[in-house]
Amino acid sequence: MEILSNSMAGRMAERFRGFLPVVVDVETGGFDSERDALLEIAAVVLRMTPEGFLQPLPAVSAHVHAFPGANIDPRALEITGIDPENPLRGALDERLALDHVFKPIRDAMRDADCQRAILVGHNAAFDLGFLNAAVRRCAHKRNPFHPFSCFDTATLSGLAFGQTVLSKAVQAAGIPFDTREAHSAIYDAERTAELFCTIINRWRTLETIEREFVGVDAP
Repeated sequence: MEILSNSMAGRMAERFRGFLPVVVDVETGGFDSERDALLEIAAVVLRMTPEGFLQPLPAVSAHVHAFPGANIDPRALEITGIDPENPLRGALDERLALDHVFKPIRDAMRDADCQRAILVGHNAAFDLGFLNAAVRRCAHKRNPFHPFSCFDTATLSGLAFGQTVLSKAVQAAGIPFDTREAHSAIYDAERTAELFCTIINRWRTLETIEREFVGVDAP
């Protein structure tokens, strides 16, 4: 995990009220976070440049073993292409998968002087619901994420580009999107991170223009 300089850390902590935005995508065995299996999770931590623009860091991800008694809808597997029984997946139990994903996030929070991470997702309530359910099942005590607050790129891209479907929003933002790679946690998290950064950075550009040419102090 890249270490942030003190100047970057101060800006990131101030930009989101002490929250560190982390893009998360999950792939699951259905839509019910309490009953259906968590099968993949990926997270992309964001950094801030000295100029105040966001950039994604490399993703961290894990394949996840379905918890005992979990439901897996075959229709969900048709969409994701996941074979839960494939030994080559290198899947981890939920606790180990969460540990693997949470550690670099906690490290980045410390480096950025942020108190909590805040989940960024496309239809973020879905991802946060499955994350919170896994945390409860494992009785995990070191969850870095705020338990209910999140940033939803479906809403943000609806405002910025008039699109709410991830593939269409990404393409409207000028970012390539390969439908053959979609519905893997790491690919969708990476594209969502690029989308979020694009929206936030455009707003930052508008702030700069206001300061330089209009004489209005940005908030």
